[in-house]
Amino acid sequence: MSEERGAPGALDTADWRRRVFALYGVVRAAGDPAEGHALWRAGRDELLATHPASPVEERDGFKGVPVGDYRPELRFEVEVDTDVEPVRWEVPSATDGVIPFSRVGVLHLPAIGDLDVWWLESYGGGVFVPIKDALAGSRTYGGGRYLLDTVKGADLGGDIREGRLIVDLNFAYNPSCAYSPLWTCPLAPATNTVKAELPVGELTSDL
Repeated sequence: MSEERGAPGALDTADWRRRVFALYGVVRAAGDPAEGHALWRAGRDELLATHPASPVEERDGFKGVPVGDYRPELRFEVEVDTDVEPVRWEVPSATDGVIPFSRVGVLHLPAIGDLDVWWLESYGGGVFVPIKDALAGSRTYGGGRYLLDTVKGADLGGDIREGRLIVDLNFAYNPSCAYSPLWTCPLAPATNTVKAELPVGELTSDL
């Protein structure tokens, strides 16, 4: 688990995850990445606006999250560089104690920078890639956003058996703590911080 809250019921949370898995399945099946992005944006907005496990507290006036225009040059299929020293990252949470991650590799994104790839060591496991860009705190969420979180279904594909991942910065999304202080979310560490400005994906809002 990569973000937590004590409020939504277990079944609501399970249904949220099921819907996120289904949404990313539709995205991966789309013939064109821009088409998949439009489907993802609509699906995210619907979940945030209507689902009982949504982190958005004031939903009556919710009109969707600002999202940057799709930029195809920010989509990469990259090999995970696994020649890295093992690093452990522990994130305190309000409900499940310390959430442990281990660094399993690095993504080298041309003209963007390097991003650590983390493996969730808790039950079930999963690949987790957050990102914090140069616009954090102004146009993007100050704590960074998420690109991949496979334990939650946020998976854009790639031949993982060959060590390759699809990383599309247009799909960067806000963690739940961007919408409510009731949530505890892992925020992007220094090794997942880049100097590039990325006005794509979900941007900041007043929600």
